[in-house]
Amino acid sequence: MEYVGVGLRAVATIIDAILLFIIGYAIALLTGGTTGTGFELQGVPMFIWLAIGIGYYVVLEARFGATLGKRILGLKVVRLEGGGPIDWQASIVRNLLRLVDGFFFYLVGAIVVWTSAKKQRLGDKVAGTVIVRAQPAAGAGKNASPVTRM
Repeated sequence: MEYVGVGLRAVATIIDAILLFIIGYAIALLTGGTTGTGFELQGVPMFIWLAIGIGYYVVLEARFGATLGKRILGLKVVRLEGGGPIDWQASIVRNLLRLVDGFFFYLVGAIVVWTSAKKQRLGDKVAGTVIVRAQPAAGAGKNASPVTRM
């Protein structure tokens, strides 16, 4: 397995953050939280957005092994032991701990990945997962895009 470090993980996170930003803006539009300079989510709309955000990571990684950002970059979350798909429990654990790893714009997570032999952040260590480059599907050529390799 080829473990993935901070650089590609950060790009995947930025892609996912852009998507979640758009969803947050849509929620703000629907709830009157937009202003002339941006948008603001408070109370129930903020709770809805946080639930969608955590659910986005948990569901996509448990069902498909990757969020949109990871999928675009050809990355996948797998079990450390055996490299198989992760289950719901592992997905929930690794993504709830994203709240800790995400402190200081993911600096905590980056430091843990940089110091880990298997390039795991705290959530990965506790959940027993790693992020790897996705293997090309049978019949996929060397020039296949990362999206089609999953």
